[in-house]
Amino acid sequence: MTYEYTPRGVCSRKMIIDVEDGRVTSLKVIGGCDGNLKGISRLVEGMEVDEVISRLQGIRCGMKPTSCPAQLAEGLKKILNDT
Repeated sequence: MTYEYTPRGVCSRKMIIDVEDGRVTSLKVIGGCDGNLKGISRLVEGMEVDEVISRLQGIRCGMKPTSCPAQLAEGLKKILNDT
């Protein structure tokens, strides 16, 4: 199933996340640091949602209290709570 998440406090504007059978099957991020986010997208592809959350939650970007990876974790938590 495809979900859209609007991150907060970061440069990226939208995350389009596909999740099937508890795994991230694809991730597309609009805005943000293009190369880094493409790399993160490839790394999380095929990973279990819980594992992605565990690895990415709490990551900060410079002085910001969050980051694009942490916002991905927040989006995945929301998906788990809504399903």
